[in-house]
Amino acid sequence: MDDAYFMKLAIAEAKLAGQKGEVPIGAVVVCKNTVIARAYNLVETLNDVTAHAEMQAITMASDYLGGKYLSECSLYVTVEPCIMCAGALGWAQLGRLVYGAPDPKRGYAEFAPLALHPKCEVVSGVLAEECAELVRSFFKKKR
Repeated sequence: MDDAYFMKLAIAEAKLAGQKGEVPIGAVVVCKNTVIARAYNLVETLNDVTAHAEMQAITMASDYLGGKYLSECSLYVTVEPCIMCAGALGWAQLGRLVYGAPDPKRGYAEFAPLALHPKCEVVSGVLAEECAELVRSFFKKKR
């Protein structure tokens, strides 16, 4: 299993979000090659601006592990995390972040590049075009 395999699982979560009228962003947390959390945006469903896919995944993974630190985990997310999510991932001491499409308007790398834990490895661009197309087509239908 490689990064593309786990990103495809995150893409499946993003598609579920889109079907429910949510911005199609999905996330998967993997620990020791085992998926321990799957999530997607629930902002509209919960009327909660903090209910991003990453935030949901952090909560599920922490619950699964019985602790708040995700230092041995990888988070796969279809779009670059925002500042809020990157901050939460930093507090969770995430070991590895893998994302698909960049987010030049809201992504953490532009506005808060130090938000992640210093030991967090970052891999970007995994299945980027497929991830970006999900978001583009969602907003194209909205307009």
